[in-house]
Amino acid sequence: MSVLDTLERDLILAAGAMVALAGALLLVRIWRGPSMLDRAVALDVVAALITAGIGVKAAWDRDPFYIPVMLVLAFLGFTGSVGIARFIAVRDRPRPAPPKGDRR
Repeated sequence: MSVLDTLERDLILAAGAMVALAGALLLVRIWRGPSMLDRAVALDVVAALITAGIGVKAAWDRDPFYIPVMLVLAFLGFTGSVGIARFIAVRDRPRPAPPKGDRR
């Protein structure tokens, strides 16, 4: 094994460890909140972490098969986060003030 192969293996392992650590911290954020928007953003990051994890696996296996899968997951994560943002925007929209009666 050459020095470059060893360096590549170590960098891929470090990337996998960072993805795992980010996943653990993400679970804490989903569990603790404190708001619904925090949880929605954390769920959006779940899609990005899954994509990153698949990318680490593809780099480890040196298999380009996973690239289209990663693109589809990235698209689904984006559309899901837009849908969640629209839902939260409608839910958190301020209500109009009730009329104050007739001024005659």
